[in-house]
Amino acid sequence: MLLKANFHGALRSPVQRVIDAAGQIILGKEQQVRLALACILARGHLLIEDMPGVGKTTLANVLSRALGLNFHRIQFTSDMLPADIIGVSIYERETGAFTFHPGPIFAQVILADEVNRATPKTQSALLEAMEEHQVTTEGETRPLPEPFFVIATQNPTEQVGTFPLPESQLDRFMMRIELGYPDREAERALLTGSNRRDLLATLEAVLSPAELIEQQDNASRVHVAPALLDYVQAIVEYTRRSPEYIAGLSPRAALALLHCARAWALLEGRDKVIPEDVQAILPGVAAHRLRPAHENVRRMDVGAQLLAAVPIP
Repeated sequence: MLLKANFHGALRSPVQRVIDAAGQIILGKEQQVRLALACILARGHLLIEDMPGVGKTTLANVLSRALGLNFHRIQFTSDMLPADIIGVSIYERETGAFTFHPGPIFAQVILADEVNRATPKTQSALLEAMEEHQVTTEGETRPLPEPFFVIATQNPTEQVGTFPLPESQLDRFMMRIELGYPDREAERALLTGSNRRDLLATLEAVLSPAELIEQQDNASRVHVAPALLDYVQAIVEYTRRSPEYIAGLSPRAALALLHCARAWALLEGRDKVIPEDVQAILPGVAAHRLRPAHENVRRMDVGAQLLAAVPIP
């Protein structure tokens, strides 16, 4: 059984240290930090979408530093090519052979900054990496390091110079979150406090990669009762038959709901998933995967609609 007498002390304290460390730099956004950490504990990739300047890139940097992971930042631009991400083989005159030079994708955490400023062709270079943790180039498949996460930031698609992410790419992000503007108290602390970049430079790892993998294993063992599975299936089935959506949630999305709910339960210090865990992560997991049938409905409103429409069995 996962939960023993020391569950709160032995299991929750490592992830709580990450939350506390992030909270020193990302002010007033504990809920978003917890959602991002739940996504990582569930072995998923994270999409952060919001206006420029609200801390998307800072959050990605904070998580990679706090988790002690090897980190590469890729600034996506309209002229970027897939080889700029994956790597390229270069002819070496000394050896008379081609040598593969790995691209920035070969890191434990990839920050795909402003991912929707690149063309769809370049965006597609992430698909195999995100799904199979490997890349294939020039006929050879190369594994990526473990653990491996993509944290992508995205500006609103109505901004100039952006290319909407295709549905296949969106579905590979386990969760999508928004940061939003800080509240008045947090913004005052931001204005009067130290520079965030200076604080980030002093942030030390509070979790090792081995400890992170251990926490991921713990999350995967959190108990899910049959009644809770009924609730998850009811949500998925509702999206598939409802005229409110162009297409319903995929089996991958159903698994994402389950994995994220387990991770959220772990963050809450419990050894079993309850309906409130599913409700906490539902907007982040479902909203970016569902296209509303009506143009006047925003994607970010989809999670609230589902919570209201699907009762707990």
